[in-house]
Amino acid sequence: MRTAQPRHYLMCRPTYFDVTYTINPWMDPAKPVDTALALAQWERLRELYLEFGHTVELIDPEPGLPDMVFAANGATVIDGRVLLARFRHVERVAEAPAYLRWFTAKGYPEVVAPELTNEGEGDYLTVGRRLLAGTGFRTDRNAHSEAQELFGLPVIGLTLVDPRFYHLDTALAVLDADADLIAYYPPAFSPGSQAVLRELFPDAVLATDADAEVFGLNAVSDGRNVVLPQAATHLIGELRARGFTTHGVDVSELLKAGGAVKCCTLELRS
Repeated sequence: MRTAQPRHYLMCRPTYFDVTYTINPWMDPAKPVDTALALAQWERLRELYLEFGHTVELIDPEPGLPDMVFAANGATVIDGRVLLARFRHVERVAEAPAYLRWFTAKGYPEVVAPELTNEGEGDYLTVGRRLLAGTGFRTDRNAHSEAQELFGLPVIGLTLVDPRFYHLDTALAVLDADADLIAYYPPAFSPGSQAVLRELFPDAVLATDADAEVFGLNAVSDGRNVVLPQAATHLIGELRARGFTTHGVDVSELLKAGGAVKCCTLELRS
């Protein structure tokens, strides 16, 4: 039996969601975007978290920041300490001050603005008392030391090599942090990083090409319930075989900007 743990999330309603620029291979401004559909897909995700008994807080969306819906990129929060994001692309730079204002208003005692580029939980994922840290496309490898100094956790650097999977959370999902169980897509990582993942997580669930291409690994787990794109049918079957309860959702509109379930969900660890 898998056990669900209560979670505390921050999300941002996709009021201004659109694809008006290209900063990853999924984005094509020539393709029409249905903002109302994106809102409905996002709302279903939020409702699921509430049904599971989790706490969901909201940060107000801001005009001109269509990617702000991807709240996971805004910061990393561990033990109540906040490491803000420093975005690589100019189109998203203004999101960081919005998150600074939110965390400051909420009374978080330690909110740190980084010197080097990191894109929050897009590239930082916790497994127990370790921090998996992605690099290759967005987060600066040298930024990993900033995270280690702030959180006091060992950092394991992982290099991404496929531009379709530009953030760690598009190629790896933490399923049960206490049991050291993850799922990942090996071809998204360099050979050395694949070897590290095999060494650390010998029981990991391995995603197929088809799972990865529908962002199946951009998933959120509370230890029992796993929310992930419904199109990742192979991965859903593997997770069920491991005892997880899966909840497939339609995030097709959000995927037009290169995001899915986890991208919309920033965990606030007190």
